[in-house]
Amino acid sequence: MNARKGFGRSLSRRAFLRRSASLAKAAALGAVASPALVRSARSSSGELNYMGWSGYHFDELFRKFTDRTGITINFIDQPDQDSMLAQARLGAQTAAADIAEPSIDRLPAWIDNDLLQPWNEGNVSIDAYDKAFLTQSGMVNGRRFFLPIVWGTEALTYSVKEAPMAYGTAALADLFDPRFTGKVTLRAHSSLAAMGRVLEAQGRLPRPWLDSYKDPASMRQLWDIALAEAVKHKANVVQFWIGENDAEAAFRTNGCTLGLTWDATGQTLSADGFGFIAPKEGAFGWLQGYVLLKAARNVEQAHEWARFIATPEGSAAYATAFSANPTASGAIDLVDAKIKDFYRRAYPADALSKIWWWPPQPTWFVALRGEYADKWRAA
Repeated sequence: MNARKGFGRSLSRRAFLRRSASLAKAAALGAVASPALVRSARSSSGELNYMGWSGYHFDELFRKFTDRTGITINFIDQPDQDSMLAQARLGAQTAAADIAEPSIDRLPAWIDNDLLQPWNEGNVSIDAYDKAFLTQSGMVNGRRFFLPIVWGTEALTYSVKEAPMAYGTAALADLFDPRFTGKVTLRAHSSLAAMGRVLEAQGRLPRPWLDSYKDPASMRQLWDIALAEAVKHKANVVQFWIGENDAEAAFRTNGCTLGLTWDATGQTLSADGFGFIAPKEGAFGWLQGYVLLKAARNVEQAHEWARFIATPEGSAAYATAFSANPTASGAIDLVDAKIKDFYRRAYPADALSKIWWWPPQPTWFVALRGEYADKWRAA
């Protein structure tokens, strides 16, 4: 999944966060002004060339960072991850950017192109992060190349009245249960992955589901099995969704009572009698973060930014500006109260530690994934 598309742009949880940004950022950034938030005020000076997502407003956050450290941020906006990677390759020798912001499933492409250097773990406040987001996928040969900053999930949206769910019993298998015939909405490729994980949990696969991300032959073997089993339960599916608007319409207009959707959809529908919960197998998760370019000229300034953004206040302010979930420990307590309440209901107990992060998805995989999604829709 392209992480940028995964966030969505409809009036949703993300839009709600933008509407409340002035209040949340005022509170968070007021706290950011505390001298304790940056290890040593003005310990470095100069600039930081930051390549990130276009369409978001970080000016106030950047200004606070500059006020505290003397470091000016030059923001290089890009519309998507492919553009970031292409720009980094073009500027590999000229150090056009110091840091960039891909999702973790795209990290291998940056490594394969020899564009990155590892972060100095002793210089980025690594203990400030919630350990749920310090995944091994961010490590290469024992060195950390990825620092998490925001995340989101795909999990179960359900009708509180007609399809009540509770953490610990709610399961991906419910999506294919006959009791929900004619009541389910799914995204084609992620629902096949859900079926694969269900079959693996039931001991019905010849090898681990994650093997399907290793090579085309393994992918075809496992996805053939998942597709054949999913087709047996096609009667459950009222509608395949692509974006947030049609996912919401599946519940509001087309009579769905259960679906595998983004958290943004669950938040939007929460005012209409729907809940959102992580399944017992673990929600599908995307994770976005920072990489340090190999040709970076401002390495200490990059680490200064990493320390700043790993504080609860900095993390909450960034997540609010970006309309996603924060990764620093304690940051969730500083976001809007309604969002915090939704978060705690959606991810209770050990739900964060059980998130199933989307694995690296190379070009060949994305092409085959689309092929299977088309077969599933047409079945």
